[in-house]
Amino acid sequence: MIELTDLTKIYGHGDERTVVLDRINFRVDAGEILAVVGPSGAGKSTLAQCVNLLTAPTSGSVVVNGDDLTTLSSRELRVARRRIGTVFQSSGLFERRTAAENVALPLEYLGVTPVETRARVAELLDRVGLTERANHYPFQLSGGQRQRVGVARALALRPSVLLSDEATAGLDPTTTESVVALLRELRDDLSLSIVFITHEMDTVLKIADSVARLDRGSIVESGRLVELLTDPDSSLGAELRPQGVAASAATGQQVWHVVYDAPDVPADWIARASADLGAPLSVLGASVQQIGGVTIGAATLGIPERFDSRAAEVLARYGLATNTEGRIDPALEGVA
Repeated sequence: MIELTDLTKIYGHGDERTVVLDRINFRVDAGEILAVVGPSGAGKSTLAQCVNLLTAPTSGSVVVNGDDLTTLSSRELRVARRRIGTVFQSSGLFERRTAAENVALPLEYLGVTPVETRARVAELLDRVGLTERANHYPFQLSGGQRQRVGVARALALRPSVLLSDEATAGLDPTTTESVVALLRELRDDLSLSIVFITHEMDTVLKIADSVARLDRGSIVESGRLVELLTDPDSSLGAELRPQGVAASAATGQQVWHVVYDAPDVPADWIARASADLGAPLSVLGASVQQIGGVTIGAATLGIPERFDSRAAEVLARYGLATNTEGRIDPALEGVA
């Protein structure tokens, strides 16, 4: 478990004072993945450095399994930091060391015996599916394989918390999927608490249990992923949610944008709603997927002009929410 309470980082003093992180609060339980998203300059990199204590926060606490790491002496912190493994964006491998030698580095630093080190390295490379690449150098590995070596090295000291700092940035979709699948597997098998920092919203949908949006140093919205996706009033949910694509409606129709805001929207809701209204609804675009066993989606509909409030009531019966007053979503105006 990792918990941040009022974590603050300030650079400079007086008029030169810059607040980079402003009272950050979140908790990630064992076996949970929290994704932290936000634009460039939001403070994500500084947050990562403060979480693993590579940069000391100005105030606040970083508690791992009940121990506040910010209160420890330098010597105690060196030991406690082993509880947090970190996977970096660029894997951070040493080019003159093989995959096995890179994974062994933290163990060698601690003076673990060669026999124990070899056994642990073999175990970790097998877990990340790279046993046959143990003696390959980084330049002989693909981007995804290098990241897997980075993950193995982060796990060498058996941490309870794993920090992924833009670990999938720059990877192709197939490789990203393999790294995401590995992290989910490790979360389940080792009951890790994972803080997954990223700017890739599509990846968040594939990995996160909870999401927090960081903007200008503050968490402006957070929650369970499924709850955000099914909340039509959530700005973060709107960014994450798959969107229906607007298209031209037929004469006499309004264009409405609707979102799934219930966990049990029936698969045949279009047919049911059309039957209730006594007129067919036109699907102009839609995007639907399963996340955490819940169907999440959005659709753009063509609805006869004579149905307004009644159409909204009918759609609500089936767990669909319209934008304010059932009119076209302003974000979709002009999209064809």
